[in-house]
Amino acid sequence: MPESMLRRAATAAERRQDAWLAAGLFVAAMISTALGSVSGIYGDEQPDLIWGLLYSVALTAPLVFRRRYPMTALIAVSVVFFVGVSARIPELYVGNVALFVGMYTVGAWVSDRRRAALVRVLLIIAMFVWLMITIFQTAASSEDGLSQEGPFSPFAAFSMIQFLVNVAFFGGAYLFGERAYTGAMERTALEERTRELEQERERTAAQAVALDRVRIARELHDVVAHHVSAMGVQAGAARTVLGRDPDAARTALTGVESSARQALTELRQLLETLRTPETDAPGGSTVRLDALPDLVAHANENGLPTTVSIVGDPVPTPELVQVNLYRIAQEALTNARRHGGPGATADVRLRYADDAVELEVSNEGRGPISGRAGLGLVGMRERAAASGGTLEARARPRGGFLVRVRVPLSQAVPA
Repeated sequence: MPESMLRRAATAAERRQDAWLAAGLFVAAMISTALGSVSGIYGDEQPDLIWGLLYSVALTAPLVFRRRYPMTALIAVSVVFFVGVSARIPELYVGNVALFVGMYTVGAWVSDRRRAALVRVLLIIAMFVWLMITIFQTAASSEDGLSQEGPFSPFAAFSMIQFLVNVAFFGGAYLFGERAYTGAMERTALEERTRELEQERERTAAQAVALDRVRIARELHDVVAHHVSAMGVQAGAARTVLGRDPDAARTALTGVESSARQALTELRQLLETLRTPETDAPGGSTVRLDALPDLVAHANENGLPTTVSIVGDPVPTPELVQVNLYRIAQEALTNARRHGGPGATADVRLRYADDAVELEVSNEGRGPISGRAGLGLVGMRERAAASGGTLEARARPRGGFLVRVRVPLSQAVPA
């Protein structure tokens, strides 16, 4: 079973809650037993109250461990319930509640869903067989239980009530447990995705700072170094010829002035650019298309057999496109590992054409469980759109999933 589908362990607070629940049900069971004994539910065939005390302890004690050992607790409660009813312990209500709680816990906390379903189904079948046997024994011991005819005889009505009550009882416990497990898995997946998004946000913010530093350094070098070095040469020439050739010195100083003005103009433009956020200049990014083999190696190391192939000769590709294609491949492989199931494999193909670059990530295995597009697909579509391309994401007819993005390179500079 994938790790993402495992139920988390019970917390200390939840274990304390189980202890309080068991204690409360024990008190209720004792009160119910005492009242049942006084009211004479089973007539004169009732055992002593000491047996009611032992029954109450055995019935509720397993619930202390219901989250740590759900199936063991359910089986223990069921056996005690069966023995108590067979021994005619005058307690009719708390036993049903304990049985309901035990069955609900198996559905809500057992990660092995096949075993959880098998234990509950077998228990339900056993309980219904026991119920039918008890009903017919009761009817057989009655003088007129089977003597009346008709579909609504007392025996038929009693049997129908017992059957419907138990269907609602066991069906509710089963369905509530299933819903609780599904809700817990959805919350776990949402928390995991939230953590991933937060980590990605932090990485993106750190990368943005690094990219801005690289970009500023490059722009300052282009603007300042070029013009300042030119001004130094011109000023040196003016100093050299100042005494013997004033016109040449004047010309050199004019060049210094011109270079200074141009440098100031370009610096002003650079500052205006830095004050205006731009999304199309991720220069200095540490993730590019040449890092795809490392990404594939990481997928192989983390349980997803993956291959990579490059078709065509690489063409100059804007860095924004490289960053976005890398991130799309990363997200597609993450989804394949998460949703592909056991035995899933993946293939990454990068195709270069004269006017476009195309990335295709496909995987064998099952597709996403939910048909609704998740945040990962939304992010991939946004990256493809930001690069000026299109993205295709769909389930494959023979199983698995396909992600294909194509980005035109009409502005690429020939090599």
